[in-house]
Amino acid sequence: MPEPRLHFVGIGGVGMSALAQAARDRGRAVSGSDRLFDREGGNETFAKLRAQGVTLMPQDGTGPGGDCGAVIVSSAVEADNPDRRAAEARGIPVMHRAALLAEWVAGHAQWAVAGTCGKTTITGLLGWLLAAGGQDPLVLNGGEVCAWSGPGRFGSTRPGSGPAVFEADESDRSLLRFEPEWALISNISADHFALEESRRLFAEFTRRVRCGLILGSGVRAALGALPPRLEIVALEEHALGDAANCLTWEGETYAVPLPGRHNLENAALAVAAARRAGVAPPVIRTALAEFTGLRRRLELVGGTGRVFDDYAHNPAKISAAWRALAERAPAVIGVWRPHGFAPLANWADELTAGLRQALRPGAHFLILPVYYAGGSATRTLTAADYAARLAAEGLPVECVPDYERACERVRALAQPNTRVLCCGARDPDLPALARALDQALAGCGTGKSALQPAG
Repeated sequence: MPEPRLHFVGIGGVGMSALAQAARDRGRAVSGSDRLFDREGGNETFAKLRAQGVTLMPQDGTGPGGDCGAVIVSSAVEADNPDRRAAEARGIPVMHRAALLAEWVAGHAQWAVAGTCGKTTITGLLGWLLAAGGQDPLVLNGGEVCAWSGPGRFGSTRPGSGPAVFEADESDRSLLRFEPEWALISNISADHFALEESRRLFAEFTRRVRCGLILGSGVRAALGALPPRLEIVALEEHALGDAANCLTWEGETYAVPLPGRHNLENAALAVAAARRAGVAPPVIRTALAEFTGLRRRLELVGGTGRVFDDYAHNPAKISAAWRALAERAPAVIGVWRPHGFAPLANWADELTAGLRQALRPGAHFLILPVYYAGGSATRTLTAADYAARLAAEGLPVECVPDYERACERVRALAQPNTRVLCCGARDPDLPALARALDQALAGCGTGKSALQPAG
């Protein structure tokens, strides 16, 4: 008898769509709903879900019925969501997505990837290296490995019977649901929580780890005392090398195909984990050379060779992506869409400090309206207000109302050697914007103009 259907609320998100695909890989019947689907209909994500046999339904409470065995939600799904309320009224279990993930990885040796920044890249890299080493990993990621993506498939998951490699998310404390053999912690900074609270959260996570920790630079000091039973590998105790995009680890040298110092550290963490898992250096060396990156992680798009699409959405991630491009170009133009009103307000001061350092002559920073997908939101600070604040300081920052104007301004501002960073989270049309920016630089038009109303 087949297992009952799983219904995913907010199935269009990168994390939920990945879990839905993983459920289909396991032979489960899957349905899902999404506000964006109700409002706009199709996009690439929904097309891929349909291609895999996922039933897309209105978010009106009809999904949790009939053969539905559980409703899967994230922490972003409000208590009064129609599907959630319908499930509770009908006695259908409502399950957090991290609980489902924990259930799926329980029968595997577990490599949990945590940290404020870099989780997706490290998870993809480690999964890639273990696969190259013949270990058949199960990979569940918040972003897509380009080589695993296809017309009807997301590159964010890989079915496998070997070790499980997955992101352990701190944003909603759901990393505490896992007890992995090994954990990688890339960095610890203020993001979803104040710095001190983030430190306490990650320290608590380390007490749930069973075998060892692989820690990014500065993480060991930030965590304080660690469980004595664990093997500790800390990046600062190893000389990674000074050459650009060339990593030295335990006497072996590896070329890293991803730009930026932050990606050198990301690769070091993945290489350290792969070596502990038994993958030989020559295999790692070849696999790294063949790695084509992740979607929306400094992904080069279009034909001009000048536009990079990145998921960067908080100050640390925007700064890291900006530095990686600034190392290669005399000037950078950033186009950013804030993914929420509260994040914009919470990060404004930190982002301003970063932009003061980054915006050297020839650089510009364009801010689109805050992405608003519905639900409860307090409009504490709008994109226009924030851009005006920075412009009043004399910084080359402006708010652009839509995609079309962003493309026009980039084409007007760009010099021959300028690189363009398109960044932000949640808005599913940002990859389309990146392609439109590339077309604008090539002189092929100004791109898509339809956006949500200005924030």
